[in-house]
Amino acid sequence: MELTWIAVLASLMMAAAAVCVFIFAVKKDYFRNIEDAKYQVFWSDLDDRPLPHAAAAQEKHNDGGSAPSR
Repeated sequence: MELTWIAVLASLMMAAAAVCVFIFAVKKDYFRNIEDAKYQVFWSDLDDRPLPHAAAAQEKHNDGGSAPSR
């Protein structure tokens, strides 16, 4: 019976901790724009890759406009 009360108290403390974390997140405005998070994954990929015409122009500029050497 003693173990049951310990388990009940532990679960109540975990629930109270979850409520405190939720209140903290609401006060810090973490839930302001939740739809934006799904697009952040793709923005970093789009910013890192060069544009196809820019890569061709850069390659042409680097080797003086000549054909690529093999």
